[in-house]
Amino acid sequence: MFQVESSAITLPDDVVGFIDLLNGFGEQHPSLENFFSRDSDLVLTRSPGRLDVMGGIADYSGSLVLQLPTLESTLVALQRDRSRSISMISLAGAPEEQSLRLDMPLEVLEDARGPVSYDAARHYFAGDPSRHWSSYVAGAFLVLMRERHVTFSEGARILIASNLPQGKGVSSSAAIEVAVMKAIASSFDLSIEDHDLALLCQKVENSVVGAPCGIMDQMTAVCGEAGKLVALLCQPAVLQGMISIPDDVSVWGLDSGVRHSVSGAMYSSVRVGAFMGYRMIADQAGLPVSASHGGPVVIDDAKWGGYLANIDPSEFEQRYLASLPVVMSGSEFISRYKGTTDGTTSVDPDRSYPVRNATAHPVYEHARVRAFAALLAGDTSDSQLAALGDLMYKSNASYSACGLASEGTDLLVELIRAAGSRNGLYGARITGGGSGGTVAVLGRASAGRAVQDVAERYAARTGYKPYIFRRSSHGAARFGHLRVRSTL
Repeated sequence: MFQVESSAITLPDDVVGFIDLLNGFGEQHPSLENFFSRDSDLVLTRSPGRLDVMGGIADYSGSLVLQLPTLESTLVALQRDRSRSISMISLAGAPEEQSLRLDMPLEVLEDARGPVSYDAARHYFAGDPSRHWSSYVAGAFLVLMRERHVTFSEGARILIASNLPQGKGVSSSAAIEVAVMKAIASSFDLSIEDHDLALLCQKVENSVVGAPCGIMDQMTAVCGEAGKLVALLCQPAVLQGMISIPDDVSVWGLDSGVRHSVSGAMYSSVRVGAFMGYRMIADQAGLPVSASHGGPVVIDDAKWGGYLANIDPSEFEQRYLASLPVVMSGSEFISRYKGTTDGTTSVDPDRSYPVRNATAHPVYEHARVRAFAALLAGDTSDSQLAALGDLMYKSNASYSACGLASEGTDLLVELIRAAGSRNGLYGARITGGGSGGTVAVLGRASAGRAVQDVAERYAARTGYKPYIFRRSSHGAARFGHLRVRSTL
């Protein structure tokens, strides 16, 4: 039987359930009965997802973002393994889903010169769909090898369980990365600051998984606090503190049922379009630009610090907006401007990009988020909440202008707007990378029944019953880790 050695905190319900699962693992999964040895301890970690209240895709352009850690989480149990292999099991989130298992030697991540390149690892994991999921897990080992020069003399056995729905736009991927990275650091006695842990996890997703996400997901999963919004200035990752949600105000998430992926074509297209626009504005503003060999261009930007979000909206409208093309082909852009400053994405000459709206979005979104944070710190009168809701609706409209809307999320926002303040609901917006996923809803704390009614109306219209994200929880840093020992 496995038992927590000691804990100074009250264990969350999902952690208690996970320990019960460990103790009944062999009965529920007979073929995996001996997955963990009874001779050594396990390290247990927990990481929540995140609900993007404001900011979203503007993170890669340096915006302020406001993120709420979810109650739902990913849990990891890790045991060191002398065989120098990584054995990974990801348990199914629902009874009808199949659990995943992969065993790989650590030598896969090494060659004669040391750790393999990120390109080689990404190619390896993407080469076989059955093992792509493991890039979120094994990628943490490679990033630690390359970025922290860690040498692993032993491998690990890793069990992953989650009640965080995947593909809902609440960053289940970051939750896995953070829980795994935290478990590795705790088990192998690696000292990693919270801020650095988030950056290392972002490196896993950008460089090993190959998804061009910003930093807000991982930073929220690490540093979030229950009932508070993480205020993160993404320049590149300045944690400005936590903003408490007033007692009589709540934020919910409503899942549209439209699957979201941060590696999707439209998200990538909008991100590239924003960096194309910044490159054009820099040229128009006379900023010194130099092209590097085979990499991103370099802009000497003392004016805006290298971040599109720092351009004042009025200056943007007066000097730059009209000069930006609505759409531009990658081939034309490359011939005129060589490349962008983004080291995560590249311009495809065979694609066209929505430059004007993709560039405008972070400029205006940064201003909206700052206004939202200031309003939330004030009173909670109807007029104040209406102003907050208006900012959310405008953010949603800006997503739509970029091409990141979906029928499902549009319908949810429409239903929230129709319910309105008379039912205690004031605002809603699509979240994260858009193109589906979850809608964030702002309302009175007493409006839970109204949110449920919206979900029921949505189900009647679409045949899909939305999952409702209702509460929040602490991030991985506040949870820390538990040491779990066999009592046999």
